[in-house]
Parts: sequence; C-alpha cells; structure tokens
Amino acid sequence: MHPALGGWRVGDIQIVAAFDIDARKIGRPLEEAIFALPNNTKQFCTDIPPPGVIVQMGEQLDGVAPHMAAYPPAQRFEPADARPVVVAEVLRDTGAEVLVNYLPVGSEQATAHYAEACLHAGVSLVNCIPVFIVSDPKWARRFADRGIPCVGDDVKSQVGATITHRTLARLFAERGMRIDSTYQLNTGGNTDFLNMLNRERLTGKKLSKTQAVQSQLDVPLDEQRIHIGPSDYIPFQKDNKVCFLRIEGTGFGGVPMNLELRLSVEDSPNSAGVVVDAIRCCKLARDAGIAGPLEAASAWCMKHPPRQMHDADARLAFEEWVNEATSRIRLDRRSSEKAPR
Repeated sequence: MHPALGGWRVGDIQIVAAFDIDARKIGRPLEEAIFALPNNTKQFCTDIPPPGVIVQMGEQLDGVAPHMAAYPPAQRFEPADARPVVVAEVLRDTGAEVLVNYLPVGSEQATAHYAEACLHAGVSLVNCIPVFIVSDPKWARRFADRGIPCVGDDVKSQVGATITHRTLARLFAERGMRIDSTYQLNTGGNTDFLNMLNRERLTGKKLSKTQAVQSQLDVPLDEQRIHIGPSDYIPFQKDNKVCFLRIEGTGFGGVPMNLELRLSVEDSPNSAGVVVDAIRCCKLARDAGIAGPLEAASAWCMKHPPRQMHDADARLAFEEWVNEATSRIRLDRRSSEKAPR
C-alpha cells in the first residue's frame, strides 16, 4: 500500500534467516525452498537474488495438525527429521530486526515459542496469524518493557474477504441501513485451508474475523446472526481463495434488501502486500525509539489489533503515525550531528 514508507522501500527488506519444519525446505537455499511443495501460489517473481540464507529447522510443537498426514505429499507438510535450532541465537547472530510469523492457524504453542525468541533477542514481531500476542495485554506489556515494537494480530489482505466485509458493513451503517444478518464463507486449496479443516484450530480465526466485522457496526449483531469463517478445502483452487458473502438488511420503511458478493483472489500475495508495510513500520519504530504494540499500524494492517478502529480512522491514524515517527528520526539525526565529539 506504500511503495515507500518512512524512506524505506520494499526492496530494502533483507532476509537474513528462515525457519520451517518441512523436509522439502530444511537445508535448502531460501530462493529454492520458497518454491518447493506444498507452496502452490502463482509465481510472479522468479529472478530472485540469492540472499545466502539456508532454511533452518524450527520447533514443530503444535504447528502441524494431525489430520494433514492423511493427505497426498503435494498438499501436506512433511516434518523433517532434524534437530531444531535455538531461534533466539539465530536471530541475534544474523542481526535480525523483525521476525514475521506465518505459522499455520491454531499454532498457539509454536507462536508463543517464536514470540519468546523475539523477546530474548530484542527482535520485533509481525504476527500474521490469529494467535493473540500483540493484542494480548500481558504479551504487549512484555514487548513494551523490553523496548521492542510489534504489529499484530492476524493480517488483513490488500483486498480480501474481511476488509471487503468490513467496508460493506460500514457502508450499511453509515447509510442508515440496518444489518439483520450476515455470513462470509471462504474456500481455498492451499495448506492454510487444509490445516483449517480441523475445527479445533479455528477458535482464534473465527473470533478474529468476526470481531473485525462487528467492530464496524454501531450496534453489534447477535452472535446467532453472524457467521464468518473458513468453509472448505478445495485442492484444485490451489492458492486461489474464493469468498461468498451475504448481508441481509432493512432500510427505510422497514423494506428488506440483501447483498451477495463473490470475491476471488490469490491469497498469498494479497496478504504479502500488507505485510511489507508492517515490516517497515517495525523498522521505523525501532529507529524512532518507539516500543510495544504499534496501535495505528496494527489497526490498519491486522484483523485483531490491540484497538479496533473504523478503517477510515485507522488509515488516517496510520499515516499520521508514519509522519510523526519519520519526523522524530530526522530530529534525532540533527541532534546527533550537532552534538560535541
């Protein structure tokens, strides 16, 4: 959403470490591993300069749902038989500043493991999944106490199911149209959708997506009148996500109306376009000496931020925060240049 953010461009992001648990990725150069199965997204950039990074083994913990073992190799994870590295040590040794968490939905223990590594290594966290770290007051306090900025939780896509649903819900509210009920059903064929066939892993996901929409309404719907969440795994869709959305409402004079929408989008790049902003926000905050959850950045980039805002307000707050942080860095640089030596 920002070709340049605080002076940093997307191409300025340098990858220094990578962690996975899949046998087809561990020990391979990153520029090869990212194209290995089970990845099935469209390739929009094949000429990747080798960053000199070898993918290292992380802790599996609860990162793999047991049911995935029943699927063909092209679709499931294949855990590697390798000793996990100490993540905090790798982060320190490589000089990492920001860690991006894209673990499978429901990876509560594994996400906490990487969050702890960030705290030990002094590294910022961009938490892209609905395991609540940045929006949890206890975790948030720990990052603030350590002087580490973070952004989370559960990334919005550039134009995805949730941001579209939020925008339409707010449109109804602002035009005086009462929403009586609504649903959002999503299908896809990547390992994210395969993982989410286990409904026990969906508690955080459903809560995150539902609250993201409810937050746009002046009067939240009764929980029996709103249903939002993954619907099914369809292998041939690959990384294409299809959203079916319906809103039933009542307008002037008690006259009913309804809206139905079908959205089809490539899931992974749709998400990555937002994450590159979140990464650069963490860098900007680190340079400006700002610690703890970045509320404006989280409200604009994430479904379950520490503080929900209407999207128009979140965008304004985000732009103001970027300008303020950038100005603070410039002032600090001028002060250091004038300081006696």
